[in-house]
Amino acid sequence: MIFDTHAHYDDDAFDEDRERLLSDMTNHGIETIVNIGASLQSCQQTMALLNSYDFIYGAIGVHPSDTDELTEEGMAWLQEQLSHPKVLAVGEIGLDYHYDDTDKDVQKKWFRAQIEMARDAKLPMVIHSRDAMADTMEIMKECKAEEVGGVIHCFSYGAQTAKTYVDMGFYIGVGGVLTFQNGKKLKQVVAELPLEAIVLETDAPYLSPEPNRGKRNSSLNLPYVVAEIAKIKDISEQEVIEITNQNARKLYRM
Repeated sequence: MIFDTHAHYDDDAFDEDRERLLSDMTNHGIETIVNIGASLQSCQQTMALLNSYDFIYGAIGVHPSDTDELTEEGMAWLQEQLSHPKVLAVGEIGLDYHYDDTDKDVQKKWFRAQIEMARDAKLPMVIHSRDAMADTMEIMKECKAEEVGGVIHCFSYGAQTAKTYVDMGFYIGVGGVLTFQNGKKLKQVVAELPLEAIVLETDAPYLSPEPNRGKRNSSLNLPYVVAEIAKIKDISEQEVIEITNQNARKLYRM
C-alpha cells in the first residue's frame, strides 16, 4: 500500500468532492496520507481532517510564504496542536525566495522559531526550500535541525545537496516532478540516492505527474511516480511501494 507523505486536502480545490475522493483512497491502494499545514487556517482544517479519517495524519506549521501572518499567539496555538497523537511533524516550514511576497527576514525569523518548536516537541520537520538553498542549510545547521530530522519536501536541488541532507538525517520527498521531461535534476537525485532515503509525496492538489500534468493532483496519481522510480532504479514497482512505505513510517515515527 502507498504512503503519501505530503498532501493538502484542505485546499479549496477539493471542496466539491473531498469526502467522496478521500473515502475511496484505501480502495485504490492508498494506505496513509499526511495532510500538511501551510497557514494557520489550513492547520485548523488539517486538524479537522485527521479527526475525521482514520488513515489521515497531520503536520502543523506555517509555510514561508504565509509567515507574515504569524504571531507569538499563533505560535502558541500551533504548539498546543503538537500534543495531538495524530500530529506527526512540524511543517511545512522553511524558506521560499521564488516569489517576492514575504520579507526574507520574516521568513528566517519564523523558520528558526518553528525549528525550535519541533526540537522542543521532538518531532520531525517537513522542510520547504525553494531558490533558497544556502540560507536554508545555514539556518538548519545553526538551529541543529539534524537533532530531530524530517523530510526535504519537493526536493529541487542537486544530488550532492540531497546527500548532505540525508547525512543530516533527512529524507528526500519525491513527487510528480520526477515524471516531467524537464525533471532531469530530480531523476539524477533518485538515481544516486539509496531508495531507503526517499519518500513518496504528491503536494496535492499541485504538481500532478505525467500524463496528468496541469490537472488537479491527488494521491491516486502516485503510481506514476512509483513507476518512474522503479524504472530509474531497475527494480519492481512493488519494491518501491514497500520500501518507501517503510521509510515514511520511520520518518514520521509511526
